[in-house]
Amino acid sequence: MKELLIGNEAIAFGAIEAGVDVVTGYPGTPSTEMLETIARYNRDGRIYVEWSVNEKVALEVAAGAAYAGAKSMVAMKQVGLNVASDPLMSLSYVGIKGAMIVFVADDPGPFSSQTEQDTRAFGKFANLPVFDPSSPEEAKEMVKEAFKVSHDFGLPVILRATTRICHSCSTIELTGRVDASKAEGFVKDQRWVIFPSLTYKNHLVLEEKKKS
Repeated sequence: MKELLIGNEAIAFGAIEAGVDVVTGYPGTPSTEMLETIARYNRDGRIYVEWSVNEKVALEVAAGAAYAGAKSMVAMKQVGLNVASDPLMSLSYVGIKGAMIVFVADDPGPFSSQTEQDTRAFGKFANLPVFDPSSPEEAKEMVKEAFKVSHDFGLPVILRATTRICHSCSTIELTGRVDASKAEGFVKDQRWVIFPSLTYKNHLVLEEKKKS
């Protein structure tokens, strides 16, 4: 089935088809419609959807879900990533167990923002993979690949889209399939408590992951 969708809607359907379990966010143009679309099409209530009080809380809720083995996604605009940067920087070393996408909508121009920050630079700063789609169709497919990369490497990944991608329309193929999996649940482990000695060890592991 094909639908005419804006990029944010395409990203939402990519997450639904990938079997996302938890979606959180803080509203801010040009990212807002992604979470709204998931909430609108979450008819069976399988996906937990939350507008959080700010971007930091949204990211931490998504991280907690990923610690428990769930597929999670958090949405914000580029200036919101500044608010969420503290837990994000730690996640590079703590890692995750399920899969986690940090969807950040950049606003070159800017059309509705205070700054023109480029999240690709933030990805390099945080030592995290960044997916940078060039069209709504590519954005939808990248969501599925981003979840796979996140799970395989045990790291959150960033999906960076721009206003042009988020708000432009395109004909998108929807499969209707949902690749859902059962989350294991939270298991107590010292890896979730990031002490300096563990940070140092994980830094070495992170450098090896970057080579892959």
